[in-house]
Amino acid sequence: MMRRRGRAGATTPRPGRNAPTRGIDTWLVHGAEARDLNAGSVVPPIYQTTTFHYPGQYSEAAPPRGKVHLYTRLENPTTTQVARVVAGLEGAEAARVYASGMGALSAAIFSSLRQGDEVVALDELYGNTLTLLRDDLPRFGVRLHWVPGQDSSRVEEFVTPRTRLVVLESPTNPTLEVHDLRTWAKAAHSVGALFLVDNTFATPVNQTPLSWGADLVMHSATKYLAGHSDVMAGALAGSRPRMEGVRHLSETLGATLDPLGAFLLARGLKTLGLRMRRHNENGRAVAEDLEDHPKVLRVHYPGSRSATQEAICRRQMKGRGGMVSVVVRGGLNGAHRFMRGLGLVHRASSLGGVESLASLPVETSHRQLSPEDRRARGIDDGMVRISLGIEDPADLITDLRHALGSV
Repeated sequence: MMRRRGRAGATTPRPGRNAPTRGIDTWLVHGAEARDLNAGSVVPPIYQTTTFHYPGQYSEAAPPRGKVHLYTRLENPTTTQVARVVAGLEGAEAARVYASGMGALSAAIFSSLRQGDEVVALDELYGNTLTLLRDDLPRFGVRLHWVPGQDSSRVEEFVTPRTRLVVLESPTNPTLEVHDLRTWAKAAHSVGALFLVDNTFATPVNQTPLSWGADLVMHSATKYLAGHSDVMAGALAGSRPRMEGVRHLSETLGATLDPLGAFLLARGLKTLGLRMRRHNENGRAVAEDLEDHPKVLRVHYPGSRSATQEAICRRQMKGRGGMVSVVVRGGLNGAHRFMRGLGLVHRASSLGGVESLASLPVETSHRQLSPEDRRARGIDDGMVRISLGIEDPADLITDLRHALGSV
């Protein structure tokens, strides 16, 4: 039974090592400011240029002192400023922004590995992450060890001296299971491996993985960070030496976020704190309301499945986020009926926007997996993943209950 809570989680995450000294909402509004660059403009401008003038005495052999921008694929003032905001949010020394979340993830993975290395990863990751690890890495001579979700607390048994990277997502997509970041970090570091966390669902407002031992944190910034379903972006944050190790490959692969996208991401980030408070509220309200609905077989919501899950949430998360997955009666046919019955909630993939969205993982985020693989990961044919936006919670509940009447 899901306990009703006055707030989504009781423990404030410890700040990251390099968290801003100001409050999070203040940092989000003012963190991108660089008045010396912006000619006094209150809103940082879009540096919509591909190239920049060389300084007068510049040469590759004797580069000038200070910050120099040369070519937007390498760096651009607009992308630099929004990356600074992301770094501060995660308590990181440095960050980079990318053209997509998968661009950020690919840069992190391929800059950390070479032929003969091993990766240890949770087997309940986002569908495209699973595909990249399962289908692409072995072609480059990298071995995979999968950690079943039920064995998450014993992750140390899966790492070996050849493990160079450990990959985790918490909460998971779409089952919203949570995992102990500190336990995974300890296992990774026991063999000298890097620990990479996908923090997309939680956001830095609700969880800061670096403060629990992660080495790298990535986001599909398309989702909550940008927050308005109008820009595709990714982000990666970590220590300055680690991010410097990522830089060369990032520049070579070219998954660079364009200046306009960076501007939209920066604009979206200004309201992230405000938005996440409403996302947290709506997620909790919907999960509690649908828990005992006769047309709902299961509700997936962070911390709801067991006392152990609840304890992890309370320890490492400040809020539970706006994601709820429900398994409706009638399997895939029942899920289709539910989707057709929605009015206010959009039938669309993706998540994290101000508008509420609903999708079927079997047909979207995890369609690449076989039916057997989906079932092994707890992804039922009748599962609907719902991203609760910032609408009034009563209106959302009314719409979802109306749709369940179609099942």
